[in-house]
Amino acid sequence: MSEEKLLTVRDASLLLEVSEKDVLDLAEKGTLPAYKVGGVYLRFKKEQVDEYRKTHQNDHHKSGEREKVGRQDKIRDFLYFNDFYIFATILIILLGLLVYRGF
Repeated sequence: MSEEKLLTVRDASLLLEVSEKDVLDLAEKGTLPAYKVGGVYLRFKKEQVDEYRKTHQNDHHKSGEREKVGRQDKIRDFLYFNDFYIFATILIILLGLLVYRGF
């Protein structure tokens, strides 16, 4: 029995050539079939992503040039997916400073 490997949000975004946030938005709308892990859409079947891409690739061609992902979108995606780690790092640094100074 072979196990089917499910795609992550990043894998799906690379296949569809859209941002990770767009993939999550498509999953929330129900446009892109997805599977919940811990109550959040995080896994996708490759066949379903390929089928979605084939049925919706005409939409990109009809609208002319594909929308390019700008620097602001990349920064927004980075902050969206890493906000906990950024907050935790800042908190650890501040606590380290407090301990170091002896407060």
